[in-house]
Amino acid sequence: MIARRRAGDDRGAAVADFVMVGALVILLFLAALQVGIDYYVRNVVSACLADGARYGANADVASSTAGAAKANEEIARSLGSSYAAAFAAPPTAVDGAPVVTVRARIRLPLLAWFLPIGPTVDATGEAIEEPN
Repeated sequence: MIARRRAGDDRGAAVADFVMVGALVILLFLAALQVGIDYYVRNVVSACLADGARYGANADVASSTAGAAKANEEIARSLGSSYAAAFAAPPTAVDGAPVVTVRARIRLPLLAWFLPIGPTVDATGEAIEEPN
């Protein structure tokens, strides 16, 4: 009779359920946080590249390398110097108008610090060069 009573006993089941569900909820929260960080970093880098391209397309500057330097400066100020990897792309033209292009390839930060590398993101900023 005592063995029967212990087999149907539910004591301790709430703790086990809490641990299993809690681990799943924490994992989902960290995944959502990682996605949010990825979108934030990508948007900041894209905005800095667009600003750098607009600066490089200015009639007084007219240099894609100056635009890349400006983008690197803004990225370093916004996210840190480890993300400043903008470079000037070769000049292109759209409907005969010269276009200043600034690009960057960065690795996204990971919340899982034990993983070796994060995914890479390619971003581009473009602006039509102003005539002198």
